[in-house]
Amino acid sequence: MSAIALTRLLTLAAVWGASFLFMRIIAPVLGTVPTAFLRVAIACLGLILILGAMRVRWDFNGKLGACLVLGMINSGIPATFYSVAAQVLPAGYSAIFNATTPLMGVLIGALCFREPMTAAKLGGIFLGLLGVGILSGAGPVAFDMALLQGALSCLAATTCYGLAGFLARRWIGGLDSRLSALGSMLGATLMLVPLFAWSVITQPPANWGGWSVWLSLLGLGLVCTAFAYILYFRLLTEIGPIKASTVTFLIPVFGVLWGAWLLDEPLSMAHVYGGMLIAVALWLVLRPASR
Repeated sequence: MSAIALTRLLTLAAVWGASFLFMRIIAPVLGTVPTAFLRVAIACLGLILILGAMRVRWDFNGKLGACLVLGMINSGIPATFYSVAAQVLPAGYSAIFNATTPLMGVLIGALCFREPMTAAKLGGIFLGLLGVGILSGAGPVAFDMALLQGALSCLAATTCYGLAGFLARRWIGGLDSRLSALGSMLGATLMLVPLFAWSVITQPPANWGGWSVWLSLLGLGLVCTAFAYILYFRLLTEIGPIKASTVTFLIPVFGVLWGAWLLDEPLSMAHVYGGMLIAVALWLVLRPASR
């Protein structure tokens, strides 16, 4: 991996680590669907402005439909699941659960895309799930149905991410990363528009928050989504879906630190034990195969 690609990977990890902090501020106030919709809608508008300022030609080479569908899988559905989790889980928890993305990618690759499955990868999957279990059951947050719901929501989101990495390589390979990000956000926004309208009509938020909520929304939409997805699709092109998904190995470090520093979230040895197991699992999954 080149120094430039590594720098992009570290930047993406820091930015996506902050996204869990923002969601933890927003979701308990606005609710699940409004948080998810406003995140992708702000990102979509931001990308339109960015591409306009850069005078990027909107030529999707016939791949706009694929981008829209991919956006639902890679952005719309995960944003909704993470908004569910943010209502009950500390930001550090969600960030660590997010590290299971490469494990899900390996499972999906083996089951659906004929990617080779080795004993080390299989052991890594089980070890990673054990780490998730330890974090859920022995962390500073009491284990209950709300915690279980949050954990399962995170795992559903990482399953979508794992699938989307392979679909992106097959469907939109070679497309400008800026256009890939825009198409993805358009698809996610279109998917969530009817859900957002229904939620506002049937169960509107008790209040729409103050300046801290809306500044967090701007940070979440413009920086942690619009800018981050441009970086992500660029990395997919440069280093492939499995290596690009290793960003989730770095996200927990930033997510836990952001949460502890800015939200005073508690730290415990469960963060260390669960995180170490997931780290070893990722090493087993991502290490080069012996020749």
